[in-house]
Amino acid sequence: MYLGIDLGTSGVKAMLIDADQRVVGSASGRDVVTARPHAGWSEQDPADWIRATEEAVAALRAAHPAEFSAVRGIGLSGHMHGATLVDADDRVLRPCIMWNDTRSHREAAALDADPRFRKITGNIVFPGFTAPKLAWVKNNEPDIFAKVRRVLLPKDYLRLWLAGEHLSEMSDSAGTSWLDTGARKWSAELLAATDLDERQMPGLVEGTEPAGILRAELAAKWGLGAGIVIAGGAGDNAASACGMGTVREGTAFVSLGTSGVLFAANASYLPNPESAVHAFCHALPGTWHQMGVILSATDALNWHSRVTGASAADLTQEIGDALKAPSSVTFLPYLSGERTPYNDAAIRGAFLGLGHESGRPVLTQAVLEGVSFALRDNLEALKSAGTRLSRVTAIGGGSRSRYWLKSIATALDLPVDLPADGDFGAAFGAARLGLIAATGANPVDALTAPATAETIEPEAALTAAYEDAYQRYRRLYPAIRAAY
Repeated sequence: MYLGIDLGTSGVKAMLIDADQRVVGSASGRDVVTARPHAGWSEQDPADWIRATEEAVAALRAAHPAEFSAVRGIGLSGHMHGATLVDADDRVLRPCIMWNDTRSHREAAALDADPRFRKITGNIVFPGFTAPKLAWVKNNEPDIFAKVRRVLLPKDYLRLWLAGEHLSEMSDSAGTSWLDTGARKWSAELLAATDLDERQMPGLVEGTEPAGILRAELAAKWGLGAGIVIAGGAGDNAASACGMGTVREGTAFVSLGTSGVLFAANASYLPNPESAVHAFCHALPGTWHQMGVILSATDALNWHSRVTGASAADLTQEIGDALKAPSSVTFLPYLSGERTPYNDAAIRGAFLGLGHESGRPVLTQAVLEGVSFALRDNLEALKSAGTRLSRVTAIGGGSRSRYWLKSIATALDLPVDLPADGDFGAAFGAARLGLIAATGANPVDALTAPATAETIEPEAALTAAYEDAYQRYRRLYPAIRAAY
């Protein structure tokens, strides 16, 4: 048996799989609270991650005691870019600054102006990445910065608790702006540019490799034997790719979670930072991936739900399943800025083209289309970085909306595959990595793709209307950018 632990933005999910990769069960802890004390800020208390992990594991163990007691390997996944700062005694110095925190936009711009960062990391220095967060801490909380002994990514703070190790892996570390992404090692030069050094970084392994042993106290508490291997694991999107089997050249998925992601696996390192596409290491040795990211996907629909007082399910049900031509209303989903393709932390969302006739269903339709068009922006950015896709697989909570999937397929003009019933997300990918690390299984052989249950094709009759609406959408960003 193998355990996957996924630290998500809103909570922790634990999943148990057997040696044949069949899901035995899964459980979640209580929601993790995100604090937003100032505009653009997003913070979490790492103690809440441990509490949620303990709850998820306890629930899974209670539901499947015999199977849980046979766990031999653990894999970790987690939201990327978070700055979890600990002192010499591994005490947390301040709340974790999260991936969707944009306070360090000035520091990010200053680092990005240094040509070494794009050259070595293959990426723009985005405000959400880890390095500018540390620059912000140095500038604004110097007493805390002086005490920083280790900078840990969120899932690697869980590893510290689980195994007592300061270790990370390539896929997550590629999102810090300190990794030499092509060489798969920390860059002493870039660390020095933020007044840090390699001694303050965790050691690095591949995601498929062992990276710690479960502490004896926890093993006893959970009713497990000694020597439980903890895999290097992966950042959340690379872990989802491992769950989906998106590890071979040309395979891709679109994820509709809190954020939106268009992820393509690559057999070689293909950086093109000017496109604002992320070029990161994959969780497998000698493998990379490209990724376009929008900061608000289901978050945009959830915002619309809060404002209207209707549930997201009721809003999407209200517009039905039959795809409609875009109306005159356009929604820009930049509620907390945008990454790909603009790298703009200051921009904010908007409805445009509103009229007296613009009722709630029209606004809901526009929100879904706005996210679809933002993903189309990501597709165009991937094309400019040398990647061509013939189809994508849909994952994430938003993929339950058939209307949204039809909208995405038509906006991208690509078939969208739906996997057969099952949970193939980050927790499953993490469990698979735990299996590989514990057994030495061949990663490519182990990380197979699920069967396709259904394919949603672009709606040819609406392709032209969608293209017109997308071109209108593209013209609006520079128009509203001037206002910010």
